[in-house]
Amino acid sequence: MDRRRFVKTAGAGVAASAATAAPAIAQSQPKISWRLTSSYPKSLDTLFGISTQLAKRVAEATDGNFQIQVFSAGEIVPALQALDAVQSGTVECSHTLSSFYIGKDPAFAFETTLPFGFNARQQNAWLYQGGGLELCRNFMKGYGVHTIPSGNTGAQMGGWFRKEIKTLEDLKGLKFRIAGLGGTIMARLGVIPQQLAGGDIYPALERGTLDAVEFSGPFDDEKLGFQRVAKYYYYPGFWEGCANVSFIVNLEKWNALPASYRAILEAACAEANMLCMAKYDNGNPDALVRLVQSGAELRPFPQEVMQAAFKEAQALYGELAAKNPAFKTFYDSWLPYWKKEQLWFRIAELPFDAFNAQMIQQVR
Repeated sequence: MDRRRFVKTAGAGVAASAATAAPAIAQSQPKISWRLTSSYPKSLDTLFGISTQLAKRVAEATDGNFQIQVFSAGEIVPALQALDAVQSGTVECSHTLSSFYIGKDPAFAFETTLPFGFNARQQNAWLYQGGGLELCRNFMKGYGVHTIPSGNTGAQMGGWFRKEIKTLEDLKGLKFRIAGLGGTIMARLGVIPQQLAGGDIYPALERGTLDAVEFSGPFDDEKLGFQRVAKYYYYPGFWEGCANVSFIVNLEKWNALPASYRAILEAACAEANMLCMAKYDNGNPDALVRLVQSGAELRPFPQEVMQAAFKEAQALYGELAAKNPAFKTFYDSWLPYWKKEQLWFRIAELPFDAFNAQMIQQVR
């Protein structure tokens, strides 16, 4: 065979191989289009932003074959109906807080946080390494959904109050926007809890329908404008030492995905989780300074309020574990892990943070 004939034949063979390989690649990267409903308005660029970040990363990782169209709260369903929309198949997925749905079962609170519970790092440790995520997924199978951690606010503020809180008596009859089990605990202290979506809170506070509101921290609260109608800004938000945001997927849709797409979603959610916390840690300090400069008055919750709330929280968890098998299954894992994490952080993390906080005035 002469040289020219060999080259021509070999080239034809390579072309034929490429032609047969192309369909196999295409089959491994099917074109899929999902819709995601967020529980947050577009103005909250961190909590809403995890959805757009996720969609962008998934599209990039699949060469545009897996597209997720993102909708803000209210565009498809109201903010607090995101889980229902995923269950019913109205949308394939959502970004929401599991704790919004404690009316279905108080065990939903664990994936988000419990009052006086973990900080963000401890929550991640329990979910990823302590068996918490497996418990969450087993629980949520009963609701026809699959869940992935996908964001966190870190420790939150205690919220905006029209009047000062000096004693427990000052909480009696207070109409307070507060979500999750924090609302249940505050109700035991005489508060009248209200659960409203982020975009609905400011009008209620402005009209006087609410006496106080909590949402997140300075970076988000500044955007929502609470400082314009309530000047006392309390801390800490002991009901949310962190708040894990869940990426919730319709279980049938999740199971139908190629393994590579499921892996890409897991990785994109882990990235969103990290970026969300980083953005809050970056934005909250500057936002807090701006809020104080605009007239916000910082106040710590009185110790008697903190201690009474802690006591009620422990009583509530015991009561729920005694009558709710799902809650007990979670709590039996969560409580010993909480104790273990407090021990470690008390030895290393807290003294380090406390010393740095004391020394800040000495650094020029």
